[in-house]
Amino acid sequence: MRTVLAVDGGNSKTDVALVGEDGSVLAEGRGAAFEPQSVGVGAAVDVIGDALRLLDPDLTPPFADHVAAYLAGADLPVEEEAIRDEIAAREYGGDVVVGNDTFALLRAGASGPAGVAVVCGAGINAVGVSPTGEVARYPALGRLTGDWGGGMGLGEETLWHAVRAEDGRGPATALDRAVREHFGARTVEDVALGIHFGDLPGFRLNELVPALMAVAATGDAVARSVLVRMADEVTVMAVVALRRLDLLDTPMEVVLGGGVLTARDPLLSELIERRFAEQAPQAKLIVADAPPIMGAALLGLDALGATEEAKARLRAYFHTLT
Repeated sequence: MRTVLAVDGGNSKTDVALVGEDGSVLAEGRGAAFEPQSVGVGAAVDVIGDALRLLDPDLTPPFADHVAAYLAGADLPVEEEAIRDEIAAREYGGDVVVGNDTFALLRAGASGPAGVAVVCGAGINAVGVSPTGEVARYPALGRLTGDWGGGMGLGEETLWHAVRAEDGRGPATALDRAVREHFGARTVEDVALGIHFGDLPGFRLNELVPALMAVAATGDAVARSVLVRMADEVTVMAVVALRRLDLLDTPMEVVLGGGVLTARDPLLSELIERRFAEQAPQAKLIVADAPPIMGAALLGLDALGATEEAKARLRAYFHTLT
């Protein structure tokens, strides 16, 4: 029986799974974050091998007939190629496919390979795949390429409004109190200075998302405006992808994933649903309820030409875990 090594590499962890062509999950493991931009491609790929050796110290390459690796940090085709070459050089599998992790989210949440996926985790990204295989995607390099949102974007915006409310440059908002209370700080300015001087890691701004949502739920106009902007960004990324693929007037599934969207905040969800109803009424919104590693494994089974029964078996396995 042929096998797939599925990899879902993210900013906080790397999941691996060995899957049989019949859809059976033979082994699963988890390793450290996949961060090629900060540690280099070689060290990032080391994480995959480390995770496999945690499964079984005696495992040696090749680990599978096919490697399906869908990874954060593989934002551009040239980055995908560099990672694919590194994995292939280590002979992890007979053949190797590398893609951005949004492709795995799409395959995990949609009923088939086609559709659009928007991930809103620490950052934001989207991808679209047509029924005939055409792809629409974004560079997703942050503000450099026009992106805004995700946990870090929301956290930064929350701090920005809180500082301005505190010093009088902006309108009053309960976000200033929420920021102080979350970090146990005397002032919001102290939080900003803590980040500036390195006493407070900047990535912790991501922690402000639940506080932002709680304040917005009270009717706070400033907090609500931030969620309105987030809903606009999620919608425009999907709508533009659909338009590029000439699918805006075609019934298509749009998968929403990442911690910001899978939290299912009532206000943010309502705002997104309203915008899709106006701008892409044919879209069917699906909030992902399965892990992206399942999507990577399904894409691997697609590559092997596995049966629909095998894919159903794989889906059933992961759904029993959620």
